[in-house]
Amino acid sequence: MKEITTILEKPLYTDICQEALFEKVYNQHARNLQDFLYYKYGNNLNPADKMQEAFVKLWENCSKVTFEKAKSYLFTVANNMMLNEVKHQKVVLAHKKIPTNDRTNENPEYLLQQQEYYKKYRDCLAKMSEEQRTAFLLSKVEGKKHSEIAEMLGVTKKVVEYRIYSAFALLKKDLENFRVK
Repeated sequence: MKEITTILEKPLYTDICQEALFEKVYNQHARNLQDFLYYKYGNNLNPADKMQEAFVKLWENCSKVTFEKAKSYLFTVANNMMLNEVKHQKVVLAHKKIPTNDRTNENPEYLLQQQEYYKKYRDCLAKMSEEQRTAFLLSKVEGKKHSEIAEMLGVTKKVVEYRIYSAFALLKKDLENFRVK
């Protein structure tokens, strides 16, 4: 008789990885878990999503959770997810409160000169031949080496150097105070 009681005292299920058992846990606890999260945290933090995420977490760890512990596991995981979301929202709110500086210390005259200079620069680029402009922009804007540009364009390195040099000459002629970097 003693052997029978020890068999009956052992838990019926060791884990909840069987789909039917997991479905049973879901049907028993999903609604209560969602209601708990809604009552505790409100609707702004998406209690239905957190409930679903808690069940996903339970499924991922199904071999570690017994049927008897499933409810407490779900409620603990979901509550922690909500607490993390509250913490995240506080950070977002604090970040929104930081004032952004929409002003610059630059003088309006300088800004106007900068815009004019940029317009002259674009006009000068437009005057260049396509080959000069391409070689120049690949070199100075994208930072490619002359040999890489030559390979890309299917020309020799000397041709690329000449195109970049002639582009610089045009820029120097059209833009006063132009410095080569």
